[in-house]
Amino acid sequence: MALPTWFFLALSSPTLLAYARSSSDAHLDARGAPSSPFWRRASVPAPGFYNPTSNGGSWLTQVDGTYPAGQGEPINVVISGDSDSAVLVNQETSGGLLNYFVSFGYSTECLGQHDGDPQRANLGDGNGYTNQTAEIRWDYGDPELGTCEETIEGGSHFRYWQQNGDQHDTNAVFMAASYELPETDGHDIVFNGYNLGRDWLIGNVTNQTHLIPTANITNGTSYTGQTSYNGYTYQTTALYLYGYAPNTSYAVNHNLTTSNNVTNSDDGFISVLTVKIVTAPKSSGALSWRQTSPWVPLVAAFLLHLTISSLPL
Repeated sequence: MALPTWFFLALSSPTLLAYARSSSDAHLDARGAPSSPFWRRASVPAPGFYNPTSNGGSWLTQVDGTYPAGQGEPINVVISGDSDSAVLVNQETSGGLLNYFVSFGYSTECLGQHDGDPQRANLGDGNGYTNQTAEIRWDYGDPELGTCEETIEGGSHFRYWQQNGDQHDTNAVFMAASYELPETDGHDIVFNGYNLGRDWLIGNVTNQTHLIPTANITNGTSYTGQTSYNGYTYQTTALYLYGYAPNTSYAVNHNLTTSNNVTNSDDGFISVLTVKIVTAPKSSGALSWRQTSPWVPLVAAFLLHLTISSLPL
């Protein structure tokens, strides 16, 4: 007599047997949700984030001690909430955000020490103005100590925040990128340094062999490339969008040095990054049916025993 259908359904149930998953799907996001291709944050609108200005937020940060007071720095890069959720976890392990940063040449601050006051941003998610999560600097080819050189010699860097408030929880990462002068020059921003800082970052994150031509960017310009670190390979698509951030020098910090009569400090473009993990280490924690809890085969054996014992002789 054939075994009943319920027996095979029971054995294949996710409550009894963890089904095989690829390594990129094996991660959990910050809230413990699986990064399965069938799972997606329900609150992520196109193009992968909620527009901060639609709920009292701003595309400019708040900076203390500016002259005149009240100036901020442009938020000009967004990592889309539609990226792999493992990438959006603020950690170095499991292919997380900090590992992703290192993959394209940026790392945490020199010896973990931050120089200067934190900036604040309001992402329109219900959290109001919050301090930057961290400042990330160009590492000059050395993820351990290279950011010490950037702190002294200047270069590309960015601050970032995550859109995770209870009103608009997209988990998108908002970044304020710029290119700064050496410490001896007070870390002033170079001419056109907010737009150039954004495009320097995009050139690296999409692994371009040339600098992104800032003057040629239009709405919809796109670049795609791959970067790798610590066994993880990321594919990033960068999409330039116009109309979210203001095209202005007004209220932008360092606007005297970053603009002139034909170039605004902020050109009004943002770049939205959609990031996918395309390869990961075999030891990344991917589950298969052979790696399930030891009680699973015991339950399966018990069900098999019950089924066989109920069959007619």
